[in-house]
Amino acid sequence: MALNYVWIGFFVISFLVALGQLIFFGNTEIFGKMITSLFESGKSSAELAIGLTGTMTFWLGIMKVGERAGMIEMFARFVNPLFSKLFPGIPKKDPAMGSIVLNFSANALGLDNAATPMGLKAMKELQDLNPQKDTATNAQIMFLVLNTAGITIIPTSVMALRLSAGSANPADIFIPTMIGTFISFISGMIAVAMYQRINLFRLPVFVFIGGFLAILYGFYTWMKDMPPQQIATNTAMVGGLLIFTVIVSFLLLGLKKKINVYEAFIDGAKEGFTTVVMIIPYLVAIIVGIAIFRTTGCMDFINNGIGAFFGWLGFNTDFVPALPVGIMKIFSGGGARAIMAELMLPQNYGPDSFVGRLACILQGSTETTFYILAVYFGSVNIKKTRYALTCGLIADFVGIVAAIIIGYIFFH
Repeated sequence: MALNYVWIGFFVISFLVALGQLIFFGNTEIFGKMITSLFESGKSSAELAIGLTGTMTFWLGIMKVGERAGMIEMFARFVNPLFSKLFPGIPKKDPAMGSIVLNFSANALGLDNAATPMGLKAMKELQDLNPQKDTATNAQIMFLVLNTAGITIIPTSVMALRLSAGSANPADIFIPTMIGTFISFISGMIAVAMYQRINLFRLPVFVFIGGFLAILYGFYTWMKDMPPQQIATNTAMVGGLLIFTVIVSFLLLGLKKKINVYEAFIDGAKEGFTTVVMIIPYLVAIIVGIAIFRTTGCMDFINNGIGAFFGWLGFNTDFVPALPVGIMKIFSGGGARAIMAELMLPQNYGPDSFVGRLACILQGSTETTFYILAVYFGSVNIKKTRYALTCGLIADFVGIVAAIIIGYIFFH
């Protein structure tokens, strides 16, 4: 229901703002731009969904092999101590547990193309446990909010963009981004736990938090003295190693269990194609609404208003030029990435400026909440999302604030 009102709000607010520009400022081109944006975004959103077809088909095929070989069940047993506390509604040894941890692992390494199919697979398995097919379960909400929190250990794509923009040290945002995304993840977990009355003061939760902090320290000590290009090479190596380890281990275990690996892959691949077709209407709806909202300048109004407010309070407003990255990331990952890249251009702020670095931390510390909710819930025909959007936005808000504070601590 929340997405319903937000989506309607995109169009109504955009129309009123455009009408105001026409009446008060004589902007006769605004409605033409809105129409152009409507058709272009509708086309690009459908193309985006179709572009996912190959990736979805391959990964859901691999996941099916892993499921029949028993690998997913092994993952589920490994994470059960923590996830049984966060997802009390999922039965022990259910394959959804393994799919969820694979999704989180891919997200943590910045492997977006691998994370989405794994996440959609997990969503389908959670839907199999759902007694009310049109209403999100507690487990589905927890999964999506933690997904929108977007925990990232290695911000691979952000560092690659910094390198291409000519940064002297593309990896200098590595530790700040990990801290920001961790804070966002924990805030999302706490928000959902409060709604669902889950007690987080448990040993497995403390072990997870301590383990993640240990990983942060380990990566820091490993990479702190490396030259920038070597860090970029090593992070890409870690991501590629993880991906191919999963693929090869699934295939070899399938052979060991004497299942027909190829047949299992084809069965899963068919599910991937069906899932993509299911996604298209939801994806078109949310991306068109966001595009209209941007075209009318509503996003700029919000950003300028925030800057004026903090300036009036007497705060330093050097963060304001980078703020659109954090706000846009909630709606569109591609849009946020484009804004980030624009800010890092030499004629604007440059990659090693405070604004350029903060934009990168914001990009890595937040996630595309509306996109994820629309695609993941749409893939299983969930209409009633309950408090998922509220908790997702809480995680995003905390992530943005944390990223700004961390940016000031490290780079201002």
